[in-house]
Amino acid sequence: MRKYSLFIFLFLSLHFSAQILSENQKLESLCRVWGFLKYYHPHVSKGNLSWDQQLFKKINELEKVNDKKALNNLYSNWIAEIGKVKECTECLQENNTPYFLKNFDLSWMDNSDIFTPEVSQKLHYIENNRNIGNQHYLGKNGRKVFFRNENSYGPQFSSKQISLLELFRYWNYVEYFFPYKYETDQNWNDVLTEMIPKFLSVDNDTDYQLILAELVTKTDDSHAYLFSTLISLHQYGNRKLPVEYSYAEGKLVITKVNENRFHEKTPFNIGDVIYDVKGKTIPQIINSLGKYIPASNSWGKVNKIKSKLLFSNNDSLSVKLERDGQNIEVTAKTYFVKDIIVKKGSPPQPWKFLDKEKKVGYVNMGILTKDEVNEMYRNLSSAESIIFDIRNYPKLTIIPLSELLLPQSTTYYQFNFPETSYPGKFYSRKNNIGRKNPDYYKGNVIVLVDENTQSQAETTTMMFKQHPNSKVIGSNTSGANGDIIKFKIADLDTCFTGLGAYYPDGRETQRIGIIPDILIKPTVEGIKNGKDEVLERALLYIKNKN
Repeated sequence: MRKYSLFIFLFLSLHFSAQILSENQKLESLCRVWGFLKYYHPHVSKGNLSWDQQLFKKINELEKVNDKKALNNLYSNWIAEIGKVKECTECLQENNTPYFLKNFDLSWMDNSDIFTPEVSQKLHYIENNRNIGNQHYLGKNGRKVFFRNENSYGPQFSSKQISLLELFRYWNYVEYFFPYKYETDQNWNDVLTEMIPKFLSVDNDTDYQLILAELVTKTDDSHAYLFSTLISLHQYGNRKLPVEYSYAEGKLVITKVNENRFHEKTPFNIGDVIYDVKGKTIPQIINSLGKYIPASNSWGKVNKIKSKLLFSNNDSLSVKLERDGQNIEVTAKTYFVKDIIVKKGSPPQPWKFLDKEKKVGYVNMGILTKDEVNEMYRNLSSAESIIFDIRNYPKLTIIPLSELLLPQSTTYYQFNFPETSYPGKFYSRKNNIGRKNPDYYKGNVIVLVDENTQSQAETTTMMFKQHPNSKVIGSNTSGANGDIIKFKIADLDTCFTGLGAYYPDGRETQRIGIIPDILIKPTVEGIKNGKDEVLERALLYIKNKN
């Protein structure tokens, strides 16, 4: 018995001293080291090596590595092969920049379960003597960055190595350059742990693109997307019911029934309320599709998915709806979009008065152009109140509007920009808008917002809030603010927010949105009756204020 116990003890001692590593542990460490060297090592970041090929080589070499010692030998030799790093005296100089550090995390270098002290020291040496000049894989446009000089391997599944490359490339983009990494629901390190086995298990084009979409979705950013016709066909289909609708209270209210080029009758009426599609409620459908739809919050996810809810790959679609107090089930023919005839009404006006007395002006911010701002103001400046409807995307009108509406220059936003000389860190700048203007607009500035108010629209809303008589009415905005970085992953168009945007005091809008002063959302009954309840609430506010 003593011999058996001694054997067990010796076996366990040898086992743990070797520190056997799992495949996931090895690949996670490779992703981090490869990405770090890409942006920090002077020879790599200047484009002196074929860095994708280096990754393919190391993925193959990892198959022969089983323990911590062998893994660290691999990394130590790799760092030596890349080339000697000269001391960077400028890197060591004291920097008084007040960096935003919530995203910065190189603590993985000191994980003693993975790295030996020798390798950790080498990685930190590279950090302290990093490339602070031009980057081969990064470009700058003003204070914004863009990714460049990346090889494309196509959207089709081809090999385990290329799948892992796309995962590692995207993961490190977010790791070092996504300003809101710290706000994702799932810790970004845990995302890597979860996604590696999924990318390893992929073996066909559809699953490959779906897993890429799932990865992008984990940014929890309404700016993000993955443009894939294959996913669109797989998830939604290319046929749809010939109706238009609005979303409210988890249901779809039909607002228009379109004709089709076959002159076939469609069994829907304006005012029908659809609450079930193919046996699932609308919220259930949104939840099932949400895994592949990146959004900053729940209302942003609804906003992205709602236009696709009546699409199908079949030539008919079964829905349940409410009509005249009764619940009925309807199976209707679907059509290709090209076969649906959409009659357009008169184009909306960029501005108008809402009353005969010309006391209330109205501006459609999605139509008003920069060149029209002065003319609009000449027409509406005599009004006691101007309603700016920004439940849409404005046309770069923020600066000329601020110069007419605001009494003085004011700080309205703080932006965080990526620090390319120290990837992972961000620096802050406060932005002023407006000018000293004793003739500023003295009336009421009413701003209408909802989940369609995103990015530039949210920034513009923050400008309006600087007016002394402003009031924001509606529901929370999208919660995706700051300019975007567009790029490709697996040769598919994608993007995420590229700079952080905050209130002047540092409070966040990302994922939260701008919270209105008066909360009001459309209802099913309101839509059925053709009402704009948000606009009506604004008019009531003006009436009570006067």
